Amino acid sequence: MQADIFCRVIDNYGDIGVCWRLARRLAHGRGWRVRLWVDDLRAFGCIRPGIDPDAGVQRQAGIDIVHWTPSPPPLAPGDVVIEAFACDPPAAFVQAMRARPPVWINLEYLSAEPWVESCHGLPSQRPDGLVKHFFFPGFTAATGGLLREPGLSAERDAFQASRPQQHAFLRGLGLDGAALAHWQAGARVATLFCYAHAPIAALAQALARDARPTLLLAPAGVAPGLEEAGAGALRIARVPFVAQPDFDRLLWCADLNFVRGEDSFVRAAWAARPLVWHIYPQADDAHLDKLDAWLARYPGPPQAQALIRAWNAPGDAAAAVAAALPAALAAPAWPAWQGAARAWDASQAARPDLGDTLADFCAELARKR
Repeated sequence: MQADIFCRVIDNYGDIGVCWRLARRLAHGRGWRVRLWVDDLRAFGCIRPGIDPDAGVQRQAGIDIVHWTPSPPPLAPGDVVIEAFACDPPAAFVQAMRARPPVWINLEYLSAEPWVESCHGLPSQRPDGLVKHFFFPGFTAATGGLLREPGLSAERDAFQASRPQQHAFLRGLGLDGAALAHWQAGARVATLFCYAHAPIAALAQALARDARPTLLLAPAGVAPGLEEAGAGALRIARVPFVAQPDFDRLLWCADLNFVRGEDSFVRAAWAARPLVWHIYPQADDAHLDKLDAWLARYPGPPQAQALIRAWNAPGDAAAAVAAALPAALAAPAWPAWQGAARAWDASQAARPDLGDTLADFCAELARKR
């Protein structure tokens, strides 16, 4: 199979994060020839070192990368066309699709809402004769599942069981001796990847007052001014943006992960550690319905769910976060949350991953043509 994947970068890293993982999964796991069209190569370069932001076409990890500009190159469509998140391929490309109609997939955003099960896989007939199928990631057997590479759980377990591997990794990220000593002395490790409106001051103040010291790791440029909040039991360290395999390892090192968007949220689930999801905000607070739908499935204790709701609350959420965080980090909530994170990982890892379900779905559609 030859596939074209189209990606418009809206959420800085989440969109391209999903698309790059999917491209690698299809190319390396299923042997597909993949072309990935991306409109923002600079954002792509933050998670894939080596990307040339000025190249029209380049090759990375066996995948062709095409810079999606207002005047894209006139390339012939492959067997499968995947538009990520309803981004609409170029008009000239769609025109070329009519000559040899491919399997056309609209890869939708992840949602736990019940309605996605009835929409997953549905066709949409266009006036020009082309047919587009909707493909929904999700958490049940009636959806496309979540992206996960073979052997990921075993690799994670081995890494989390090895303090020397974690130490070498953290040192490689540039953590100084004081931060590493803080970690070696038993400090809680937390990562912070959030949107600009997150109540970071309330988070930092609550961690600074906590009985257990915390080493908070945040990517450069995320949560500006965070360092000013470092005090008491809280030490803050900046880490660089890294390639996706190293981002996974960063999450694996942590006891608690604050993540945002879709790609980081799924990878935090695979870390099998407690997570706090900062969901992408939408008009009229529609994202809160999506958050509620996920929390209805997530087995975290009430204190953890209260913290996640507070972290996403509209308006000034500082007081809610300040009250919810200590309760979630204390017994009996914390050990219950740790167990829930392991159970959530195990339940989702038992399902087929999105790469396989999508590849099989496309192969079946192609067979019927």
